[in-house]
Amino acid sequence: MVREYKCSITSAPGRNKVISMQEILKEQLQESISTMQAVLSDETVADAVVCAAHTIADAMKRGNKLMVAGNGGSAADSQHLVAEFVSRLTVDRPALPAIALTTDTSILTAIGNDYSYENVFERQIEAIGKPGDVFLGISTSGNAKNILKALRLCPRMSISTVGYIGNEGGAMKPLCDISVVVPSKVTMHIQECQLALEHILCMMIERLYFGPDFGKLPQEISE
Repeated sequence: MVREYKCSITSAPGRNKVISMQEILKEQLQESISTMQAVLSDETVADAVVCAAHTIADAMKRGNKLMVAGNGGSAADSQHLVAEFVSRLTVDRPALPAIALTTDTSILTAIGNDYSYENVFERQIEAIGKPGDVFLGISTSGNAKNILKALRLCPRMSISTVGYIGNEGGAMKPLCDISVVVPSKVTMHIQECQLALEHILCMMIERLYFGPDFGKLPQEISE
């Protein structure tokens, strides 16, 4: 038997409103769906993702790579997205060149200690970035200082820039060649939409890189 657990929250001074955990779950799911619907209805998001896909696919066809970075949950998203490129999304195919700048603890701690945490991505791009590469910065606020420093370096190295951003774009938006802005200021809902848009970005790049018939191949569930 499923028990209905309830919690008490204060809705106003001197008053308690009792709501169930099930109601909290449904409320949060509805907010997630509403944010997804806002993304779906925003043509600027669709246009930006398509433009980013073409930019990254063209770079990979030239022998260049994608570099991705973010902080916290956005760091996890960076690694998740890169894993889809290097391993696969849903269809077996050759690996695609992408690297997450969030994974090497020796590099991250050395730069953070010797310079500043604001330099952890900029310094890596300086080391391994090449003209024609693409840098994708992920941030829910659009104001991550280490992402901003990386974005400022990229034009000097002829590296294209893409931003996956919330919060109306923050300080990142004017620094990005292409900005995919989720219309929300709620961190978790921005991240939920960004993950969906990251999967779609990878799928688009696969089809641009391997041809439109790639989407007709049988899909497999990863372990």
